[in-house]
Amino acid sequence: MAAAGTSLFGLRLAALVSFAGTTVAVACPFCGPVGRSLAERRDASAAVLIAEALRAAARDADGLLVQPFAVLAAIRGDVPPQAGVEAARVEASIAGTAVLFCIADGERLRCEAIPADEAVIDHVAQAPAVEEPAERRLRWFAARLEHPNEAIAADAFTEFGLAPFESVCQVADALDATRLRTWLADESIDRRRRGFYGLALGLAARTGDAASRVDTVAALRAAVDAPGSDLRAGYDGILAGLLVADGAAALDELTRRGLFAATTRAGDARHALAALRFAWESLDDSIPPASVAAATAGLLDNPAVAADVAVDLARERRWEDLDRVVALWSTLGRDDPLVRRAVAGYLEACPLPAALTHRERLAAAEPVAWQAARAAAASPAR
Repeated sequence: MAAAGTSLFGLRLAALVSFAGTTVAVACPFCGPVGRSLAERRDASAAVLIAEALRAAARDADGLLVQPFAVLAAIRGDVPPQAGVEAARVEASIAGTAVLFCIADGERLRCEAIPADEAVIDHVAQAPAVEEPAERRLRWFAARLEHPNEAIAADAFTEFGLAPFESVCQVADALDATRLRTWLADESIDRRRRGFYGLALGLAARTGDAASRVDTVAALRAAVDAPGSDLRAGYDGILAGLLVADGAAALDELTRRGLFAATTRAGDARHALAALRFAWESLDDSIPPASVAAATAGLLDNPAVAADVAVDLARERRWEDLDRVVALWSTLGRDDPLVRRAVAGYLEACPLPAALTHRERLAAAEPVAWQAARAAAASPAR
């Protein structure tokens, strides 16, 4: 989901922004890769066809898995029924009906097929066009989250995963808090969706009545406290959801619980930093940016995220941690060139006279390492 906007950095931060690869998020930061939605594929196609598989898929001369289909009807485009598609791309062999998304390739159609029962065919045909207002589109898809048909459920999640955060905020009243609480606690739900459901639950807490809000915040706290490895999916979105629901009070609570500390487990530290980045970019109406920066600084000495934290502190212009950042050069930076790269970027961006002193000292003490770190900091991230 997109952040509300980018900060104004100033000329001295230009190199840091380049080395950090800093951009405003354009999709849900807690959803993972979601690919293209079915409506997007439909609206980009010259023809969208309902077809039936003629025989099993096989590899073509290029090694691609393709399958022949008989066209039954057209959802989009002018293709006569009973026409044939000799070789539509498929991910796996399809038995029965399918929807084919086709683009023109000269006088032929080049198609990709997905398995589709009647429900999926209707979903593809009825989904709002991508040109329609985001609020209207998301309200339509909100009712289809965790649909009994997995293909429809996955597509609804994809639509929310691609949507700007502001658009999701506009439809917070369409997000059913009771269902979201159930999904968040249900171990059978696709774990890749937990991050979004945690964030959505935080939004639902803003629009629900007092009783619903109490239950919703309690569900988020329970999810934060639930035992699990530090590799658990979606934990960053759950933390962000609590920050959305309870603002600065939640940030203080998570700080007291030790989520932003040098000793935080590696995976949890990465989740926590992702939630803090989201708060800094998108929640400045409810959490003071200075408070977010202070919480971020708590992770500075955590080996799992030290380099990223140094970058974020520069983006947030938190220069009071200058000496702590520089200390990383000789501690964690000794074995991690990314840490030294981040320290160099922070020092290049920092306007304090003390930063110049540190730059000159490092250049004199370790000229080769310093120049390498500076060059890396000035290069776009790959």
